[in-house]
Amino acid sequence: MLELDFAKGLLHPARQLHSPNYNERPFATEIDLLVIHNISLPEGKFGTFYIDALFTNTLDPMVHASFAQIAPLKVSAHLLIDRAGQITQYVPFIKRAWHAGVSTFMGRENCNDYSIGIELEGTGHEPYSELQYQRLIEVTKLIQRHYPLITKDHIVGHSDIAPGRKTDPGPSFDWQHYITHL
Repeated sequence: MLELDFAKGLLHPARQLHSPNYNERPFATEIDLLVIHNISLPEGKFGTFYIDALFTNTLDPMVHASFAQIAPLKVSAHLLIDRAGQITQYVPFIKRAWHAGVSTFMGRENCNDYSIGIELEGTGHEPYSELQYQRLIEVTKLIQRHYPLITKDHIVGHSDIAPGRKTDPGPSFDWQHYITHL
């Protein structure tokens, strides 16, 4: 059973792997947005440690041609849910993870300031695993209990807040299945 240490912003029993790519949220900012992403490194490959390496600034640009462009990036997410439903937390919820980039939600810019970012190991064109949906639903319900401003209409894909720039979680993400179970 998942538990959230609200004061520290830590999810238990998630694997904790510290990312240096975060900072403080602006003073008195209320968290009211949940952003769903996808990631696989290399694209379409699952079960590698390269996501951890990207979020901890240790990705070797020589390992794969696609890594040369992304290795210098300073990015993170609060959580990753892998294909087996395992959860890794890189940034405490109370901190600002660097997941959204240039983004806007309901006329407000800089979504990182007031959002939680969850990465699903996957691509926009391959189905996500049922274990990922189960864990995402469980995590979302827990987050909503502690952050009640994150209502169903405040749960979006990266593509919704950065249209034209991002496509995740992509057409293979079953929004109806996810939202109806919240």
